[in-house]
Amino acid sequence: MGVTAYLLASVAISPISAWMAMKFGEKRVMCLAVAFFTLSSLLCGLAETLPMFVCARIGQGLAGAVMMPVGMSIILRHTPKGDLMKAQSVTVWPALSAPIIGPVLGGYLTETVGWRWNFWLNLPIGILAVLIMLRVVPAEPAEGAGKLDIKGFVLCGTGLTCLLSGLQRISETGTEQIVACGLTIAGAIISLSAVRHLKAHPTPILSLEPLKRASLRYAAFYPGLIFRAVFSSAPFLLPLFLQLGLGFSPMQAGTWLLAYFCANLGIKPWTSTIIRWGGFRNVLFFNGLLVAVSLLPFTLLNTQTSPVLLGLSLVVAGLCRSLQLTSLSTMAFADVSHNERSKAAAIMSILGQAGSTVGVAITAFGLAMLSHVYGHASISLRELHMVFLMTAVIVLIGTSGFWKMSRDLGAEISGKRS
Repeated sequence: MGVTAYLLASVAISPISAWMAMKFGEKRVMCLAVAFFTLSSLLCGLAETLPMFVCARIGQGLAGAVMMPVGMSIILRHTPKGDLMKAQSVTVWPALSAPIIGPVLGGYLTETVGWRWNFWLNLPIGILAVLIMLRVVPAEPAEGAGKLDIKGFVLCGTGLTCLLSGLQRISETGTEQIVACGLTIAGAIISLSAVRHLKAHPTPILSLEPLKRASLRYAAFYPGLIFRAVFSSAPFLLPLFLQLGLGFSPMQAGTWLLAYFCANLGIKPWTSTIIRWGGFRNVLFFNGLLVAVSLLPFTLLNTQTSPVLLGLSLVVAGLCRSLQLTSLSTMAFADVSHNERSKAAAIMSILGQAGSTVGVAITAFGLAMLSHVYGHASISLRELHMVFLMTAVIVLIGTSGFWKMSRDLGAEISGKRS
């Protein structure tokens, strides 16, 4: 329930992040968001009842929804396009390292000093982050924003909340599945109404203009959204594969996952060199093919597989995933103008959250349906093999979209021209 509360609060408030940054200034909004996230973390650890805990998690979600796009906007403001790859290489590190450190550290804290310290650990980090921002981030005057588009905010927030809430529950059965379908349909209808409103409004709460830029459209919408959905499902699918499919204990599964996530980090020093050598179009297309190929071993691995082959499969999948995700994140803002950076960052944040939810939801739904088809009471290796195969096919569909990209797209960043 805490995870759901965080997610829904985050998607509900995210459309207003760009307007807040323009209205009050990026530095001020970012500092307040980090401070509010830190305070909410303190309250999570102090919570004595479930309602108190859920309310504190909602506070974290509200702050997190502002931190992500505004933080990216600050980076874009002060980073020349020629240095964007270097900046992205630094900023992507936390996203790639969190899956390694988080579960291990969280499990250790829970077993030794209690679960509350998983939240209280954010206190010194948050305070230090605010102090660093106050000292390092240059103070910029607020750009000024138009009148708040309340109708657009309500439509966007309601549509996204219903849509993602429904998708989260889509793998349930019985009455819950009916509710999930209803929420998903309602969310889709409201979201379409929101899009029409945003296109017609002179100063919309969320401008769709940046999507006219090819780099952002490819990275955030199609085919980039497909890859973000696939990659976000990995932390959900791989532990199931190792535990339910191969019979590993949670500790053994966590140890094996280190190979996958360490490979994510291991290729980082060479990512910029690879992109400069091949260019965004070639790297995203051919590495997309490698992503699909890297999923195929997981359609065959079983309890008799040698540890060496299992380890190599996890490492190769991790390497391909890291290169593709970093390339997408870097290319997204390649042809976005300086004045559009906040709006583009907000769109990237919203579609990124949507992709993450969709990826996990589709994976869970696929496993549930396959278990029903095969007549299994619980998930087995057979269902997991099929889901990996379906994922590989989806990746191939997404990869084909990159071949339509211009060879020179993002050349100002990568330095690679045809």
